[in-house]
Amino acid sequence: MKREYHKWYSPNLERDMELLIFGHSGTKVLFFPPRMGRFYDYENWRVIEALQNKINAGYLQLYCIDSVDLESFYNNYSHPGYRIYRHTQFEKYVINEVVPLANQINENPHMVAAGCSLGAFHAVNIAMRHPYLFCKVVGMSGRYDLTESKGYFQDLLSGYHDENVYFNMPNQYLKNLSDPYLIGQLRQMEIILAIGKEDLFLASNFLLSGILNEKEIPHQLYEWDEEAHKAYYWRKMVQIYL
Repeated sequence: MKREYHKWYSPNLERDMELLIFGHSGTKVLFFPPRMGRFYDYENWRVIEALQNKINAGYLQLYCIDSVDLESFYNNYSHPGYRIYRHTQFEKYVINEVVPLANQINENPHMVAAGCSLGAFHAVNIAMRHPYLFCKVVGMSGRYDLTESKGYFQDLLSGYHDENVYFNMPNQYLKNLSDPYLIGQLRQMEIILAIGKEDLFLASNFLLSGILNEKEIPHQLYEWDEEAHKAYYWRKMVQIYL
């Protein structure tokens, strides 16, 4: 399996960023790590190994992105206004730096956003905000409004709300989405949500599914047995949904 390591100074984040690329051709997959995760986690957890047949056959090329979650949503020492601002800088890094790199390396026109846990939030949010860039999005074990508390998962913005928060929480902004162009683009994108029946984020997935139904946006929501919120299940999910 072809494996490439890349590192450069990001002008959008004003720091060095790293990523791993697996594969030589095929549909490009921007793979976002779980909460506070790193770009090498999916490799270490054998999630990449679970996809090696598709990667080696040239069907998929994975771009495992690093996170700045500890500087954004999980930066409890900063004002929540800065947390969401840092997240917007991260999105600019992905859109303005990672996407052009992927397109330079691989001319395949198809691009997928995917992720697990908080990575599912990142994948779904960026795909919903920029549907013209993606043909498909896969969210596994995700929650789609980080301002809601559920069990031991707290509101990551500490009760704070502004325009940046609103327009980065899919379960908030999609309710009022009326732009016919964006809705049309979303209707053309394949949308897959997978969540365990005992996962604390189950209701968040059903809410997102309901919003998409109201907008007549096709999608699939798959329920897995148990909590299914760990690498053992994600190895199985990626084989089915990617």
